[in-house]
Amino acid sequence: MMTKEQVYEALRRVKDPELKRDVVDLGMVREVEISDAHVSVTLALTTLACPLKEQIVADVKQAILSLDGVQEVEVKLTEMTDEEKQRLFGGASREGRAEHLNRITHVVAVMSGKGGVGKSLVSGLLAVILRRKGYRVGILDADITGPSIPKMFFSGEARPATSPVALVPPKSRTGIAVMSINLLLEREDQAVIWRGPMISNAIRQFWGDVLWGTLDYLIVDLPPGTSDASLTVMQSLPMSGVVLVTSPQGLAGMVVRKAAQMAQRLNIPILGLVENMSYFVCPDTGKRHEIFGPSHAEETASKLGVPFLGRLPIDPEITRLCDEGRIEDYPAEAFIPVAERIVELAPSARPPVFPGS
Repeated sequence: MMTKEQVYEALRRVKDPELKRDVVDLGMVREVEISDAHVSVTLALTTLACPLKEQIVADVKQAILSLDGVQEVEVKLTEMTDEEKQRLFGGASREGRAEHLNRITHVVAVMSGKGGVGKSLVSGLLAVILRRKGYRVGILDADITGPSIPKMFFSGEARPATSPVALVPPKSRTGIAVMSINLLLEREDQAVIWRGPMISNAIRQFWGDVLWGTLDYLIVDLPPGTSDASLTVMQSLPMSGVVLVTSPQGLAGMVVRKAAQMAQRLNIPILGLVENMSYFVCPDTGKRHEIFGPSHAEETASKLGVPFLGRLPIDPEITRLCDEGRIEDYPAEAFIPVAERIVELAPSARPPVFPGS
């Protein structure tokens, strides 16, 4: 006759996809009930919004079904208590050294499902416009393996300062605080070859171990996709909302819908959709050309049920200024109404969802 000990032994082969430890060791297995050829297991996740829960459930079923005599497996899900989460994550869940000193009113992430649509540009321009309007602004560059924010804001070498408490982010010419992995590397082209857990830990440190001080807005520039870095930001930081960035190509629209689904599943407000590289204005004729085809942004925003914030043109001038570290010199008239709309829509920062499964 099959025993609970055999079920637990089988479950030790099931690892949490993010934490890389087995579900028994993590304390996720709540109850095991056996009735003839039927096995019922209750799992406690650190959050029921976990986008990987279907994979965990499938792995659990497969492991138990491999036992002789098992014909049916039922997996029930519940959520860990705050105390259990604290014990599980230990140092990873601690408050950062500077976190109690920071006063950040709004945390806005800029994301898309794919690269090359201009998330960093939108992040940079949003910070610039907000600063011009008198807000206290910072940028957290969460793209650990492909950072570009420092290149836009600093024409020379910039480094964080040190204090008895934590790192102090350097400020741009107009006073925007910037934190990025590239500010810590010996060379700006030095590759960061890290696995997911190290990337996630770096992002948490940029939030809690950096002395941001008092900010009205912290803009978080996310890397492409919906994996570790984006998940860490959305679950570990007190998000006010996300801004989605797309471009006119149908492929970009399809992928940005994936990013929207991630935000919705994690209950993060979507402040709206911005279309970048929407058109080019010929300097000789003033005629507008849709180089990448007709816009689908309003249609995409409507399908997602989110505000359409506006379109940004292709402008060689912004490319030149970003390459020179002078994004703050760009007039950005087309972006002003976008930033104003984000200010209207962004609520104050919410408590974070605990990171993990």
